Amino acid sequence: MVANAREAAALRQVEIQKEKEAQEKKKAEEEAKKAEEAAKAERDKSMSLQPGVAVGTMDPQDDEKVVYLTFDDGPSANTQRVLDILDQYDAKATFFITAQQPDYFPMIKKVYDEGHTVGLHSYTHEYDQVYASVDAYFDDLEKIGEVAKEQLGFVPCFIRFPGGASNSISKKYSAGIMTQLTQQVLDKGYQYYDWNVSSGDGGTVTADQIIAQSETDEYTKVMLLFHDTEAKESTIQALPTVMEYYKNLGYSFKAIDRDSLVVHHSVNN
Repeated sequence: MVANAREAAALRQVEIQKEKEAQEKKKAEEEAKKAEEAAKAERDKSMSLQPGVAVGTMDPQDDEKVVYLTFDDGPSANTQRVLDILDQYDAKATFFITAQQPDYFPMIKKVYDEGHTVGLHSYTHEYDQVYASVDAYFDDLEKIGEVAKEQLGFVPCFIRFPGGASNSISKKYSAGIMTQLTQQVLDKGYQYYDWNVSSGDGGTVTADQIIAQSETDEYTKVMLLFHDTEAKESTIQALPTVMEYYKNLGYSFKAIDRDSLVVHHSVNN
């Protein structure tokens, strides 16, 4: 009887210990989930449109060598291929999206969930529509903002003008519009990003030409323009070589965030 009582007591202690461990594990999992949710909420907020809150700096105070890889015009059939290459280098990048290929909208969330930044480019990317007037531009911007919000739950504050802030094609449709827009987007809480290095892949070019135009040691911080469309096979071919070049020079690859470099072109309209 004594032995049975001792065995029962020992078994009960084991059960109590298991229950305690299970409770501790559950508590740890709940705390980890809360921390993860809090971190996501903080990240979402930092990426979101917040009128009156400054975004970025044009005068970074550090000498860290950084490449900001940026991809315009996606998501597309090539977006996953770009992500795969970035993953190989543990690199982060920024994707300025359009609504040209709705079938790939789910890629917007995947891009963001993998730690990259999503910015706004244009809903239509049709210059005659986007730059018909100031109101037309903001109508287009708000539409692509809604696409992003449907996928991410918020409207990003990072934008890139079709053709960049220095474009002159807008003169055909509305004289002086870029002078107005470059100020008004800032007033509304957005920040626009041009580039200081272009891969040249906006046109028909070879991988070797893209590599030659993308590689430079002129800047400590490189804002590098690429495009993300199904037609840009040469971009996919060139990207690993370009990344190897900068990696070997000691650069890291980061996504744009609220504190990172801002590049503005001179306005020509």
